[in-house]
Amino acid sequence: MTFSTTETGTLDPGVTDILAAGQRVIRREAEALLILADHLGPSFAQAAELIMAATGRVIVSGMGKSGHVARKIAATLASTGTPAHFVHPGEASHGDLGMLTKGDVSLVLSNSGETVELADIIAHTRRFGIPLIAVAARRDSTLVRQADVAILLPDAPEACATGIVPTTSTTMMLALGDALAVALMEHRAFTPEHFRLFHPGGKLGAKLLKVRDLMHVDLPLIEADSPMTEALLVISQKGFGVVGVTEAGALVGIITDGDLRRHMDGLLSLTAGAVMTRSPATVAPDALAEAAVLVMNERKITCLFAVDPAQPGRAHGIVHIHDCLRAGVI
Repeated sequence: MTFSTTETGTLDPGVTDILAAGQRVIRREAEALLILADHLGPSFAQAAELIMAATGRVIVSGMGKSGHVARKIAATLASTGTPAHFVHPGEASHGDLGMLTKGDVSLVLSNSGETVELADIIAHTRRFGIPLIAVAARRDSTLVRQADVAILLPDAPEACATGIVPTTSTTMMLALGDALAVALMEHRAFTPEHFRLFHPGGKLGAKLLKVRDLMHVDLPLIEADSPMTEALLVISQKGFGVVGVTEAGALVGIITDGDLRRHMDGLLSLTAGAVMTRSPATVAPDALAEAAVLVMNERKITCLFAVDPAQPGRAHGIVHIHDCLRAGVI
C-alpha cells in the first residue's frame, strides 16, 4: 500500500495533515509521560506498600476507557507476581462486589474521580475496611477524597484537538500501572523462573523452558566393557540414535552414528569403550533449553546428556533436538 503523491513526488496535503496529526498526538502523549515520571511522589510508594501488605489480591476497576486500561493493569500485575483481578463497576453493583473481600486491595482508575458507576465499589471498600488506592486527575474528587492512597495524574491536555477524548490520560494510567507492576516485581526479586510459571505458553514460555523440562530420564546407557552388539541393541531400543558409555556409573563417552561408521571394520568384535568418543558435550539440567540448542548447533549433534554439576559424571537425562523443536524453543 502506498500514499498518494503529487506529480512532484511530495505527499498530498491531506496525507500530510494526517501524518502531522499522528505525530502531534504521539509527541503530546510522550511529553505527558515525562511529566508523570517527574510528578510521581510518596503516594506511589505508599500504594506499593499497601499492595505488598495485602494477604489477598489487587482488585482493579475502572469504567469506559479507564476500565480497558484497568483490565490490562490487572493482567500485568498477575503475570509479574502480584495476584490481581479486574472487576467491572457495572457488574460489581449486581453481585460482583463479592469478589472484593477483606485482605484485598482495591485499585480504582478514573480521570475525573466522579464516575457514577464506581460509587458502589468505593462504598464497599469503606464499609468493610478494604484499602482503596485511587488513580485520578482531580484532587478534590470523590474518589480521591475517599481513598486511603491517591496517585494524582498531572495536568496534561488530552491529545485530541477538542481535548475531550481520553488519550493522554489513559496513556498515563497505563504507564502508571506498568510502573507499579515492575516496581513490585523488582522489590520482590521476581526472577525469570517465576515469570515462566505464569507464561508457560507461546514463544516466551518456550524461551524460558529448562533442560529438565524437556529431558528424558529413561537413558540409553551401557558400560564401557559391554560388547557392541549390546550397544547397537540399546541404540535401537531407546530411539535417540546414540548411547552413553559409563564407567563405575559415570558418563565417560558417547557412541553416535559417526562412531559406528568409523569402526565398521570388525565393529561387532569391539567393546563400547573402544568405539566411543570420550568426554562428550553435556548440559546442566537447570540450563535453559536454548543453551542446549546452542551447544547442539555448534557441535552439529542432535542429542545432549544432562549432567548435574553438583554430581559430576552422573547423567540425569537426555535431550534431543526434536524435543526442543516440539516445544517451540527453536
